Amino acid sequence: MQVENMKELTNDMDWYDVWERSFETPVLLFKHSTSCMISARALKQVLAFQKKENHPIDCYMVKVIESRKLSNKVASDTTIPHKSPQLLLIDKQSIVWNTSHWKITENNIREAIQQFTD
Repeated sequence: MQVENMKELTNDMDWYDVWERSFETPVLLFKHSTSCMISARALKQVLAFQKKENHPIDCYMVKVIESRKLSNKVASDTTIPHKSPQLLLIDKQSIVWNTSHWKITENNIREAIQQFTD
């Protein structure tokens, strides 16, 4: 499933591909709960960021309820405790920034990426 320019990860191979891709270019990973209104609001913020910005940063999504095993795998591989909604900025298989819940805003995403890429 595609949400705008955000590819949904549904299995370990999808995750490994993104994890490896982070060696080439930074990526954003959004952990989304489809039953949570806070997560729905956070998703809108991520999509708003993607529409307005021209950063060549790929963004991916894991639906934490539908893909619980994968969500747990991401938490294990990144050593970042699971939260949802949650946004991870990954570069070279390192989490260089992460945030969750109400702190997922278009401005916070922009600032984190600018700080990281400047």
